[in-house]
Order: sequence, then structure tokens, then C-alpha cells
Amino acid sequence: MAHRWMNDLTRADATPRGMFLNRRQIMAGAGALGLSGLAGGAGAQAALEPNSFEEITSYNNYYEFGTGKTDPAKNAAALDTSDWTVTVDGLVDNPGTFPLSELLAGLTVEERIYRLRCVEAWSMVVPWQGIELKDILDRAGVQSSARYVAFETAVQPDNMPGVRRGVLDFPYVEGLRLDEAMHPLTILATGLYDKPMPNQNGAPIRLVVPWKYGFKSIKSITRISLVEDEPPTTWNRLAPSEYGFYANVNPTVDHPRWSQSSERRIGGGLFSARQDTLMYNGYDEVAALYNGMDLKAQF
Repeated sequence: MAHRWMNDLTRADATPRGMFLNRRQIMAGAGALGLSGLAGGAGAQAALEPNSFEEITSYNNYYEFGTGKTDPAKNAAALDTSDWTVTVDGLVDNPGTFPLSELLAGLTVEERIYRLRCVEAWSMVVPWQGIELKDILDRAGVQSSARYVAFETAVQPDNMPGVRRGVLDFPYVEGLRLDEAMHPLTILATGLYDKPMPNQNGAPIRLVVPWKYGFKSIKSITRISLVEDEPPTTWNRLAPSEYGFYANVNPTVDHPRWSQSSERRIGGGLFSARQDTLMYNGYDEVAALYNGMDLKAQF
């Protein structure tokens, strides 16, 4: 069932495609996206001059293809997305390994224009195309003992130099609590800007959870498992004091090495002011999921 959630942002709010794919300005501190009213309704976007195609596709993050910012552009074309399958297993009534076309068959692809907040304190607005994760989970038949959803990304050693070098403990894994996964905001995205998902951004299907830091939105998913216990997640396993399981956008909980109270909006220019970071990235409708929790301890 689609259209459970309605956007309060429009295409006028969206970071231009070139700015979305380009990481050079992010890491150089290029400044804030020229938006007004981002916390609520749509705002006017300042004019931006896109970078060249070469620039905007040559500076990305995807550790499976290397740690250098130009590595994904050089290497991600090797990602084999043909005959893609996703395994749905664990505590479900209808487990199986499904071709992507079968997994998505009959489901409504929607555009969701979401704010994106990175743990590195930059942000943007992205128009995704995708389906609600809930629709996939409902088809799978979630059993009553399931409490969490675990995700696993692709591992293609022949195509992914970062995997061969062991720059992380692959496969990359992530997880959500079941009620988070079933929330209407949580989607599986298959495209952006009306184009298929670029390889360096998680083709052919990735998770998008807009009220959490970006690293929670795992790329190139090959497995979705329903489990009873909290699953391990890659960055939490690597540095638990820096990256919590929940990873909700929370301006009152700083990263050990920088403040999370404000952010740089991409595209606003060198002298644009930082913007205040909003609790849950502005998606207050998820607040009830965390009633009674200590969000500083369970970060």
C-alpha cells in the first residue's frame, strides 16, 4: 500500500543532481544549501552552477570500491547489477531469494523528497524513487518473534578493490528495529532524479531512513533478515563510541570529534552560514518510536 506519507518538500527544495553526486564541495566545506523553510514547507533554492559531469561523478564515498574519494568513480562501473537478487529470510513466513523485478512486482514506486544528514555534519535534499520497506516485509510475513531487521550489502571481490584490501569487515551490515523498518518514511530506493540508482550511490537498491545519519542507509542490498536480537552493524562494530546502533539525527549528542548541533548545507557557497541541525532531521513524526528511551545513552 503506497502513499502512506506525503512530502512537505518539492523539487524546488532538492539539491541539484550534480551537487548530490559531487563530494568535493562537501569535504571542502563548500557551505550551506540555499533553502528557506526547510524544517517545514518548501523553500526557494538559490541558483547553483553545477560542476562538470566529470567533476560530479569523480568524488564519492563507497568503501567497497576504495577509501579514496575518486576511487568509486574509477571502480564502481565494475559493480555487476545484472541478475540481481535479494534474499529475504529469518523470522518470516515466506522466505526466499527473489530477482529484483519479482521483489518489486506490483508495488508502487513513489518519489520521496527527503532531507539527508550525514554524520560528518553536512546535509542535502534528495528526490529518491522507491517503495516502502513495509510493503516488502508485509509480503514476507513477519513472525511475532521478530524484533529487528538486518541488512547485508553485496560483496563482489573481483569487482570491489576495497573488499580485496579488507578496508572494512565486509560485507557491510546494518539494522533497524522492526517498528523503525515498518514506518512509512523508511523506503528502499531504486533511483534518484528520475534515473536508475548510480552504481557509486548503491545500485540497484538501497535503504533510505531520513531521520537517521546517512551511514544507516545501506547500499546495494542483497539480504534482508528478520531477527529476534539486535543485529551487528558495521560502523558500530568498528567504533561503538562514535557510531551508535540507532544513529538518530540528534543535535544534542555530539560525535566525539565534532559537534552535531549544526550542519553545512551543500550548494550554498563558501560564505553561507551553517544551519541548525533539527532533531530527527526534522521528521518529528518518528518521535513516538523513542518514548521512554535515553537518547544520549542509546544514540
